[in-house]
Amino acid sequence: MKNSILFPLCAVMFSSTVAAQNQPKDTAKVANLDEIVISAIRATDKTPMAHSTLTKTEIAKRNLGQDIPTLLNYMPSVVTTTDAGNGIGYSGIRVRGSDATRVNVTINGIPYNDSESQGTFWVNLPDFASSTQNMQLQRGVGTSTNGSAAFGASLNLLTDVQNKDASASVATSFGSYNTQKYTVKFSTGLLNDNFELSGRLSKISSDGYIDRATSDLQSYFLQGSYKLKKSLFKALVFGGKEITYQAWNGIEDKELLKTNRRFNTSGIYYDAQGNMQFYKNEIDHYKQDHYQLHWSEQWSDVFSSHFALHYTKGYGYFENYKSNQSVVEYGLFNKDSFGNAVEETDLIRRKILDNNFYGFVFSGTYNKDKWNVIVGGAANKYQGDHIGRVLWTSKGVMSQPDQQFYFDQSTKTDASFYAKATYDVTDNLSLFADMQARFVTYKANGLETGLVNDKFSFFNPKGGINYVFDEKSSAYFSYAKAHREPNRGDYENGNPKPEELNDFELGWRFKTDKVKLNVNAYYMRYKNQLVVTGALNDVGFPIRENVGDSYRLGLEVDGTVQVLPKVFISPAITISQNKNLDFKTHWNGEIETLGKTNIAFSPDFIASNAITFVPLQGFQVSWLTKFVGEQFMANTDSKASKLDAYFVNDISLNYNWIPKKVFKSVQFSVLLNNIFDVKYISNGYYYTYDDTWTAPNQTQTIEGSGYYPQATFNMLAGVTLNF
Repeated sequence: MKNSILFPLCAVMFSSTVAAQNQPKDTAKVANLDEIVISAIRATDKTPMAHSTLTKTEIAKRNLGQDIPTLLNYMPSVVTTTDAGNGIGYSGIRVRGSDATRVNVTINGIPYNDSESQGTFWVNLPDFASSTQNMQLQRGVGTSTNGSAAFGASLNLLTDVQNKDASASVATSFGSYNTQKYTVKFSTGLLNDNFELSGRLSKISSDGYIDRATSDLQSYFLQGSYKLKKSLFKALVFGGKEITYQAWNGIEDKELLKTNRRFNTSGIYYDAQGNMQFYKNEIDHYKQDHYQLHWSEQWSDVFSSHFALHYTKGYGYFENYKSNQSVVEYGLFNKDSFGNAVEETDLIRRKILDNNFYGFVFSGTYNKDKWNVIVGGAANKYQGDHIGRVLWTSKGVMSQPDQQFYFDQSTKTDASFYAKATYDVTDNLSLFADMQARFVTYKANGLETGLVNDKFSFFNPKGGINYVFDEKSSAYFSYAKAHREPNRGDYENGNPKPEELNDFELGWRFKTDKVKLNVNAYYMRYKNQLVVTGALNDVGFPIRENVGDSYRLGLEVDGTVQVLPKVFISPAITISQNKNLDFKTHWNGEIETLGKTNIAFSPDFIASNAITFVPLQGFQVSWLTKFVGEQFMANTDSKASKLDAYFVNDISLNYNWIPKKVFKSVQFSVLLNNIFDVKYISNGYYYTYDDTWTAPNQTQTIEGSGYYPQATFNMLAGVTLNF
């Protein structure tokens, strides 16, 4: 049963004991040491919080080149979207209505969210799923982790563990929109029962569903590990390079959406004859390299520790053709070479980001009798240079080639310490307590942000209770408080306040051999929540604003049921209310009170299901469904900002063949996405601007929307050869 379900959408314990039951004795010890890397921030079946785990086996069944958010699409309360429309390139995820800037992501316990924007850019780590052992998504605040607070969820990834035996694999896949993926992996296995070297090289390319939304992605992963009886040392180097043609503008024209929903407005300009052209180098080009050094130690039967150093180097740019730009804004000459006055010019600009992120994380775990105690923390520093350059102008008003028009610098430090404990009062009753202190300093000197020098001190207590009725069922209740600092974009748009969240969770878990069921109710009360307004800035990033008091109230139900000997279903349903209280907005030149409104991008109903049929050993067919209810792209409940509900169906086929010679196994996979050819939109934006009437002292607010169409019927097919 455990290998035959595509997406067992239930909360499971990340248990070294279970892992040991299916492995040779020596391999089980290695796995235990590997798990120390992330055990301090992972939830278990005693943790009174909602969580789901995706294993390596489950990942492999859908890992044909699409980004990690797409692989998480069938988890509870999750909504995903991609700019290119087909799951490759820039992808986003929302959990309980919270966007990626509010989902804490760690890789081996090390923060992955960009320190300034707080977003996660999976396009910088293409095919990272191929080097991932498992992923755990904790919904809500979750347990204390490293990095910024989780206001919607936290996602932590564990990379490949040590392998006892040598292995190699070659994987390739092809699909719609000229999508191609090539992956090569190897492992030396344990040499002298101590050392292993493993690695991966990947290349993914796609034309994208949206016109010119091409992706050219490359990535690598190299890991060396050395184990002793009670020690494990791991050195990792991984990273990626992406070149994507921009598709973050979406489509604003509703009529065009009906006639040519694949149209891409990025790079448009008009030549001297007035003909529409597209700038060929309207691209995003970024390279990111990660370095991690881990030391895990099992000091005794009751105490273990983990310490890690890390460094991330990022460098890249995006390039735009911009029409009718002010020469003053870019510091250009206001006269051409003939002495004629110039106010505006077409130009090509490049915006560059050069950043460094480094620090350390640590944890220690004491586990004896009725106590499980974990202490840990992190200290990290980010340094980023933001550089703008003009490469060309149509009217020859540059003072020098490659002229610089801004140079901004920013620094962010983040230090945190947490202590958490689980105490078994009885065999059935356990108590959970978790306290975290976090200290953040952010300095910036940008033209958009102004001079920023903010300091934040946060104290985040958590607590809960877990009661086991019998071997089949248990219930829990928890409370968690969290604070979160604004991101760089928030400073660009005003004088933001930090956010505060009180999160209450009440749940019930039920598990038998044939049924796994999780029911979780939540109430998340926010103060000064930074929610997206629906609008985008000039680089396609969502604009946010503080909205005072707001809340999210919901019920999540997910599970897996064996309905017949060879048929399984894995449903997940979320019913919720997501409301701003006493919301005010600027409209027609005045401040208008709208009262109770819906929070942007927060559908009241989300449902998914996987029906899996296993006709014979090694072969399975799954019918995957996803429904997302209607949602608003702004907080005003304007009809112009509404996104329609959508219902999408996919088919997944997997066959694992065990040949007698040459290969250990050959795995065939086919994904048929959106089989009913639904024309749906999973994301968009909403904007307003004031238009002064000809009549004196009258202003009218003009509103409009943009949309990101997703792919109609498309497919991917792949084969993996395991040696």
